[in-house]
Amino acid sequence: MKMIHISEVAKRAGIPEEYLEQYGKYMAKIDLTIRKSLGERKGKLILVTATNPTPAGEGKTTNSIGLSMALNALGHNTVVTLREPSLGPVFGVKGGAAGGGKSRVLPFEQINLMFTGDFPAVSAAHNLLSAMIDNYIHHDHQPEIDVRRTYWPRNLDMNDRALRKAIVGLGGRFDGFPREDRFVITAASEVMAILGLSRDYSDLKQRLGNILIARSEQLKEMFARDLKAEGAMTVLLRDALKPNLVQTIEGTPAIIHTGPFANIAHGTSSIIATDIALRLFDYVVIEAGFGADLGAEKFFNIATRAGEFNVDGCVVITTIRALKHHGKKDLAKGFPNLEKHMENINNFGVPAIVVLNRFPDDTEEEIELLRKYCQERGWKMEVSEVFAKGSEGGKAAAEAIIEAIAENPTKGINYTYDLDDPIKTKILKVAQKIYGADDVDYTTGARGRIRSLEKRGYGKLPICVAKTQFSLSATKALRGRPSDFTVEVVGADVSNGAGFIVIYMGDIRLMPGLPEEPAAIGMDVDEEGNISGVF
Repeated sequence: MKMIHISEVAKRAGIPEEYLEQYGKYMAKIDLTIRKSLGERKGKLILVTATNPTPAGEGKTTNSIGLSMALNALGHNTVVTLREPSLGPVFGVKGGAAGGGKSRVLPFEQINLMFTGDFPAVSAAHNLLSAMIDNYIHHDHQPEIDVRRTYWPRNLDMNDRALRKAIVGLGGRFDGFPREDRFVITAASEVMAILGLSRDYSDLKQRLGNILIARSEQLKEMFARDLKAEGAMTVLLRDALKPNLVQTIEGTPAIIHTGPFANIAHGTSSIIATDIALRLFDYVVIEAGFGADLGAEKFFNIATRAGEFNVDGCVVITTIRALKHHGKKDLAKGFPNLEKHMENINNFGVPAIVVLNRFPDDTEEEIELLRKYCQERGWKMEVSEVFAKGSEGGKAAAEAIIEAIAENPTKGINYTYDLDDPIKTKILKVAQKIYGADDVDYTTGARGRIRSLEKRGYGKLPICVAKTQFSLSATKALRGRPSDFTVEVVGADVSNGAGFIVIYMGDIRLMPGLPEEPAAIGMDVDEEGNISGVF
C-alpha cells in the first residue's frame, strides 16, 4: 500500500506538472487552464449505479474504484471520478466515501476528512451569502427584503438534527432581526450543486449571482447579485472549482471533485472533472449516488444535459444482502428491484451489466440463483471481489462492460422528459417511468409552489427529486419493486443558480441526524498522530 508521489500519478494521467498544484506529496489540484492544451473528448463514459441500498450502502464507490483498476490492469487507460466525502456520513452511520479493503483511494483518511478544503470553501461561500442577507436586512437596504419570504438557509457539513429549524437574530437591535431560519448539510447546499455544474469561473460567478434568496416587501424576486455577493463567493470558491487528483491503492489516477448527495441533490462529481477526464483517458468510470432511481436518473436528466455528455455503458451494482432486504429475507423475491433498475437504464438507451459485489457470507447457491435470473433476461452478470482482491477481483466485470459497450454502441440518451414539459408532467413521467408509480398526489402547498414557479418563468428547468434512497417509491417501507402506489409531492423550490427545480417527495430531510451510536465514537488518534476508526 505504498503511495507514489502525486507528480508520478499526474505523469501516468498525462497531466504536465505545470498544471499541478500540489497539496503535500499525495494530493493535488488540476489547474483549469489545462483544458486549453487538451484535445477533444476521446474517452468512453461508464456510469456506476446500484439497486436501492441498505443503510450501510452496497459498495458502489469501492466497485467504481475497483473497476477502474481492473480496466487499467487489462491495459486500458482509465480513471475513476468520484464525489468528495461529506463529514456527516463519515461520522454518522454510512462511513466514508473512499472505498474499502483493496479497492480504495489514497490518502484514505485525508480524503474522508478535510481533503483539500473544498467542502469548507462551499460552507464558507454559502454562509457568506447568509450573513450578507441578514446584514442587508439589518441596515434596511432597499428594496426591503420580506423576512417572511427569505429562502436562503445556513449550512454545516455535519449531521445535526437540532439545526433543522432555528431562530436567529436574538439579543437585541444590534444582533440582527429575529426570524426563523434553518440549516442544511453542505452536500445539500445549492452552492455545492453550482460548483459541480459550472463549466468555468465565469459560469460559476453567473450561477452564484442567479441564486434566488428572497422576495422583497413588494414581492420582487431578490437574487444574490442584488446584494453583490457573487464576486466574493467566487473568490472563496476559486480553488474549489479545480478538480482534485489522487490515486487508488494500485496507483491508478483518481479525480475526486464536489460532493452533492443524490437523495437531496444531483449526486455526482463535477462537470469539469468529467470533461477533463474524458480528454485524458480512454475510459472514465463515474459513480452516481444511491440507487439508479436517484443518482443515475439525475445524471442522465440533469448532468449530461449540463455537461453535454453521452453515457457509453452502465454498471448496476447489487448485493445479496440488498436483494434479501428487498425480498424481506427471501433472495428471489428481491430480484424485481434489480429488474426495475435494469429496465430504467436500458430505457435511457444505454447498455448495462449487473455486477454482484460479493461479501464473505454469500453462498455459491445464492450467486447461481442470481446468475440464472440475469441470464434468463439476457443480462451480462459478473461477480466482483475487488474489496478482497483489488483489480484482480474486478477483471471479469471490466471485460463484460467493455464487451457490452462494443456490442451496443449508444446513439444518444433517451431522456425521461422534455425540458419544455410542464413541471407536473416532468414529475409524473419520472414517477411512472422511473419509480413505477401509478400517479402523483400533491399537497396544497406543493401545488401552489409549482404553480408559482411556472408563473415566474422556471418551468423549463429540469427537476431534481429529493426522496428516500431506500425505495423505488417515496416511502422507505415499500421495498422490492412496489406496484399500485402513488407518490406524494410535499414541496418544491427552485435552485436557480444550479439550474434545476427541487421536488420534495415524502419525508426527506436536508439536514440528517446522527444514529444512536455514530461512527465518531470509534475514532481516535494515537500518540504518533495515526488516525484509527475512519472507514
